[in-house]
Amino acid sequence: MIRLFLVIAIALVYTGYHFSTQQESEAALPGSEHVIVLKQPSAADARIQQAFDQHENGVQVQSRGLVAKVLPDDEQGARHQRFILKLNNDMTLLVAHNIDLAPRISGLKVGDEVDFYGVYEWGHKGGVIHWTHHDPQGRHTGGWLRHNERVYQ
Repeated sequence: MIRLFLVIAIALVYTGYHFSTQQESEAALPGSEHVIVLKQPSAADARIQQAFDQHENGVQVQSRGLVAKVLPDDEQGARHQRFILKLNNDMTLLVAHNIDLAPRISGLKVGDEVDFYGVYEWGHKGGVIHWTHHDPQGRHTGGWLRHNERVYQ
């Protein structure tokens, strides 16, 4: 049953289905034809904030953020691409993406939007998102990153 759900979830990701629970509303600017999108902190971001406030670990989460900083790769043990994401609620997270098990996000730069599905671990500066890749042994829920419409897992 879990494998069936995982296969369906992966298929939806590949077909472009958007999992985000982010609430958005549109409002026209007075005297113009332009439309702006007002983004409110999503339920997912609220759950991540709760995990931070309660010092929780091992919480499977999904959301998106803007790249605030690109860090050097962690070369100790399994190699990880690292960057800081800023969520819509202004919380920041370190993303540690295992590049021994999944492709690196090429061309990642400050200001880019990245969607993620992975595991939250508490940290005093906001926390870490990891398990953003498949599990070669099939014992852990696979995660992913999405950047410029490409999925990295």
